[in-house]
Amino acid sequence: MRKLKLDELNRASIAQFKEQTKLPVAVVLDNVRSLHNVGSIFRTSDAFAVDKVCLCGITGLPPNREIEKTALGATQSVRWNHYSNTLDAIEQLRIDGYLIIAIEQAEGSTMLNEFEPIAGEKYALIFGNEVNGVDDEVMQQLNGCIEIPQYGTKHSFNIVVSAGIILWDFFSKLNLK
Repeated sequence: MRKLKLDELNRASIAQFKEQTKLPVAVVLDNVRSLHNVGSIFRTSDAFAVDKVCLCGITGLPPNREIEKTALGATQSVRWNHYSNTLDAIEQLRIDGYLIIAIEQAEGSTMLNEFEPIAGEKYALIFGNEVNGVDDEVMQQLNGCIEIPQYGTKHSFNIVVSAGIILWDFFSKLNLK
């Protein structure tokens, strides 16, 4: 077995990426503190051709050297917006026809393995602060909540791991069936 070289991967150019069909998902970062996490979310969003990223509150903004360390240029390919707070982002996303879904451990949440995204719907997936999770006020504005099943001793995944799991699940359920 031989690893493929970068020029054998046939990746889209930034211009091609901007024109291609996107996963009908907006990734919403609710006051994410770590610039490395923000960059990694951009890179993961690029990999799954996410529609856009919404950076809310204290979440760091491109251009930023620390974000670029992990984004590796994905801030140029993935469309993004900044909102002074997450509630403003939700209001606009709802107007734009998105279902608002938190990724959180909460009463009444749906386990990821039981969640089936509906073809033709658009989803705004809210990922919360590394310490406090999704803000309580934001939790009152949801159409639903998805929880990733966990079986170990820790209480949560890193936000980037959560985003990778969730985005792969949406991508595979919507595009690979």
